[in-house]
Amino acid sequence: MAGGEIGIGRALLPFLDWRVPLHRRPRVRPVSMASDSKSVSVSFERLRAHIAATLGRVGLPEADAARVGELMAQADLQGSDGHGVIRLPQYVKRIRAGGINVRPQVRVVHERAAMAVLDGDNGMGHLVVSRAAELAIAKARDAGVAWVGVRHSNHAGPASLYARMPIEHDMIGLYFAVGNANHLPPWGGVEMLLSTNPIACGIPAGEEPPVVLDMATTVAAYGKVKAKAKAGEMMPPGWMIDREGRPLLDPRRADEGFLLPIGGHKGFGLALVVGLLAGTLQGAAMGRDVIDFNRDHVSTTNTGQAILVIDLRAFGDPAAFKAQVDRLVRDLRDGERMGGVERIWLPGEQSHQRRLRYREQGIPVSAGVVADLAALSAELGLPPLV
Repeated sequence: MAGGEIGIGRALLPFLDWRVPLHRRPRVRPVSMASDSKSVSVSFERLRAHIAATLGRVGLPEADAARVGELMAQADLQGSDGHGVIRLPQYVKRIRAGGINVRPQVRVVHERAAMAVLDGDNGMGHLVVSRAAELAIAKARDAGVAWVGVRHSNHAGPASLYARMPIEHDMIGLYFAVGNANHLPPWGGVEMLLSTNPIACGIPAGEEPPVVLDMATTVAAYGKVKAKAKAGEMMPPGWMIDREGRPLLDPRRADEGFLLPIGGHKGFGLALVVGLLAGTLQGAAMGRDVIDFNRDHVSTTNTGQAILVIDLRAFGDPAAFKAQVDRLVRDLRDGERMGGVERIWLPGEQSHQRRLRYREQGIPVSAGVVADLAALSAELGLPPLV
């Protein structure tokens, strides 16, 4: 296939063409691959406590286990189920194999007034990146803006967790990361040399929910592929293709192909730039140096992440800025809609509504994940999640 056409079969065009309105694209319903793909509802508090207890049992200090449990449960609370408790067995496997340091000495290795680089000492990514966010917030308070990057970190869950942290301080957060496995080839190639390399941005609003964009540079994050497999569902066309350019719909066959970048060659370019900023700039892994933590539970991943924080006070009155954001959000949401479109959603609104709903009704956890957690709990001598 020609370089400009690699991975875009004719059958995919109706799904990927931006000129075709979303509500007019072919509808794809999830197809079950299992006899029982039901989920159970678990309270946020129960989920958080279960994660913390599990991590504590395999060696994390109590405070660190509680912090990671909070952030992992927050991922499920906002609907990022590919990055929440589904990852717990994988984290435990890496910890027990020596692939993650349970007592890291996180330290600053480079620093100036508005920047720093942290060495995570191969600790849990949630701990390392949240430490970076806290430092960036403190520096931005003094300098107006701050960049803090990390190296020798690990998988840290959804990008929006960290882009949101500055919001409560009347600050903007931008987060960049190198994914923990390569699932994306360069545009026109078939060798997977790049990862999903996510980017997120959190912008404060006033009365409206904050604007929170969280996106992989691929059409779908690989965590969503894992979640589909656990739920016993097929993937929709447009997520993955095989090495011949044909749609790949069965998540259990994900190793036979690769993820598609957003926007074709533009998504490839964005993945490259994000990786250079989050990985190479910090001295972290990128390209062929990236360790596939889905397969290798022993090697140090040297994962790179970075957060940029902007203090609204450096630009004027935060209240005035947030009022302008409110007005723009309402203009966009209340604008004229295409036929058949019930509502225009702003980035972060749906996850905000999930947070409210799941707090009240419980967080859905798929039967496949519940089964994996039950087996892990039995092995560790802990009570099951449900």
